Amino acid sequence: MVHIVGAGCGAPDLITLRGKKHLENADVIIYAGSLVNAELLSFAKKDCDIYDSAKMTLEEIINVIVSAESENKTTVRLHTGDPSLYGAIGEQIREFSIHGIEYDITPGVSSFSGAASSLKTEYTLPDVSQTVIITRASGNTSVPDSENLVSLAKHRATMVLFLSTGLLDKVTKELIEGGYSPDTPAAIVYKATWADEKVFRCTVSTLKKTAEENKITKTALITVGDFLTSDFSRSHLYDPDFSTEFREAKK
Repeated sequence: MVHIVGAGCGAPDLITLRGKKHLENADVIIYAGSLVNAELLSFAKKDCDIYDSAKMTLEEIINVIVSAESENKTTVRLHTGDPSLYGAIGEQIREFSIHGIEYDITPGVSSFSGAASSLKTEYTLPDVSQTVIITRASGNTSVPDSENLVSLAKHRATMVLFLSTGLLDKVTKELIEGGYSPDTPAAIVYKATWADEKVFRCTVSTLKKTAEENKITKTALITVGDFLTSDFSRSHLYDPDFSTEFREAKK
């Protein structure tokens, strides 16, 4: 059995209870060493075999898992954040199907959620933005033409960009071309929820300058949108003049 586990966004106590249990019971752990907090490995058994997937190819990862399966061992494939977002688990699942390997997935706290907690804000504010676009700039890994930043920026919704810190010239140009004004609020969140987390607030036009001045080149999320600074309307959820399924409006 293979358990694909989301490690959470950085702080070791943000892994789920289920994820922690899988780590404690694993015979083999293959973790994304370039991104996962190594403190999580302290949950492993003393005799657990541990591999750093940052130094492995897909074929090498699958070979380790197939070998573990032949010995009736349980493997945890530990991914950063939530494995469903930029976790490259699809290609692994495809291999599991080819080899007849059973697997399940344990979700984790994504870094886009961690970034919101670091910013101490809400992405979805009434009358400001009710949509969060999670995407990346096109670089070594392309994105579909219909999902380029110019077209997505037309919505002027809250946007969170993964894997784009090294492409900030391109990001700024395309966001402005798409519809964000140069002075649209933005923020760079470096290693959200880690002990060495850093938050830098700026604008769309100053993203690159901010990253360069603070020597941020990777392991950061870019957030863009008026949710960062705008005033917003009160929701109906707790409004005394609004009735819900659970309470009557107070006259």
